[in-house]
Amino acid sequence: MRAIPSHRGRPRPRRPARGFALIEILVSVVILLVALLGAAGLLARSNQMEMETYQRVQALTLLQDMAARLNANRQVAPCYAAGSPMTVLGSGSTSAPACALGNAAQQALTTTDLAAWNTALLGSAETSGGKSLGAMIGALGCIESVDPVNQVYRISVAWQGLAKTVAPALPCGSGSFGDDTTRRVVSIQVRIATLS
Repeated sequence: MRAIPSHRGRPRPRRPARGFALIEILVSVVILLVALLGAAGLLARSNQMEMETYQRVQALTLLQDMAARLNANRQVAPCYAAGSPMTVLGSGSTSAPACALGNAAQQALTTTDLAAWNTALLGSAETSGGKSLGAMIGALGCIESVDPVNQVYRISVAWQGLAKTVAPALPCGSGSFGDDTTRRVVSIQVRIATLS
């Protein structure tokens, strides 16, 4: 008969705890998922801000375009703002009003300028697969006479933003996008100098 060694007096060797590694893995997976969800939210917000910036740059380009057109045809500048209370072009707008100031060439240039600006606001100048993609969402352009005596005009471009902010105070596009807190507007005032 063989003697069975006695473990009395000596501590028993500890066995590794079973299931502890599984809990560690589950906690790590949960932490990783939370981090990935945060990154996905950040990426979505980044894409939204990139689109907002793109639309603002497009609006500023269109604003400068009309300011240059107005300055180039300054003798009949009131024709650009002949609408009541302002000339509105772009998405869902009517045609530009007729004007009898100046000569036929100046009137034709005004009509051409307003038609070209309307096309740019609609994004019709840039297409892909038959779809217009050059302008902002629901772009509207407004030209109003702020001070007819001193020939001061306000040119504004309005569009629909992607997130709610504070509603702009400028009237261009007011009520056109449902909730005014999604409306964006940029504007510039142009004063026509009297050249002698």
